Amino acid sequence: MNTLIKLEIARTLRNKKFMFFSLLYPAGLYLMIAGGASSTEIIGDTGLTLPLLMMVSMASFGAITAVLVGNSERIAKEREKGWVRQLRLTSLPGRGYVTAKVASAAVVSLPSILVVFVIAAAVKGVRMDAAWQWFALVGAIWAGSIVFAALGVAVGYLATGDAVRPITMIIYFGLSMLGGLWMPTTTFPTWLQKVAEWTPTYAYAGLGRSIEQAHAPELKQVALLVVYLAVFAGMAAWLYRKDTRKG
Repeated sequence: MNTLIKLEIARTLRNKKFMFFSLLYPAGLYLMIAGGASSTEIIGDTGLTLPLLMMVSMASFGAITAVLVGNSERIAKEREKGWVRQLRLTSLPGRGYVTAKVASAAVVSLPSILVVFVIAAAVKGVRMDAAWQWFALVGAIWAGSIVFAALGVAVGYLATGDAVRPITMIIYFGLSMLGGLWMPTTTFPTWLQKVAEWTPTYAYAGLGRSIEQAHAPELKQVALLVVYLAVFAGMAAWLYRKDTRKG
């Protein structure tokens, strides 16, 4: 499994298109949205400025790009080419394959988080009251990305090689917009705000925003992410076993 993790990381780092979208795209969006915004004006009742608010949103968005888009497309193509079938002939157990995919995706998501943080600090002068907040932010966003890594594995086993990209893009952009990663959910109609609060992306970004405000994460948001992780991981395991029976 360790060998497979190393292989997956090396393959991902060699994929220039993927590295562009997971590293530069979120940072570019951050500059587009927050580049001209005030660094002192507070947004609504968040207690945060737009540069601070969007720093967590775009770091989360970049991590989701790395673990969801990368995992789903790669797995669907590997199934189509017979690579997964070949791995089943080795001593690698099924849970080892799924774990390797999730772990390798989580490793490559870290740079996407750090790039957004560096851009926010260097370009917009983003600062926080305590040094621990930076470390806690990185840890929370990085750990939370595992939820979407599990979703990526599930989508990779659910879709064919031709269908995986449009399905992934619908999930990717839909969750990002509805969860408030591109704009504050306070701009949504009231009914849509209530729906957004139950999405995994809203809970995911909420972890970082709580840390920025020097608060403990809300129990509801943590519980939602745990439930979503269990659901997505369960889906991935079930779809893997189903695919094994077919193969």
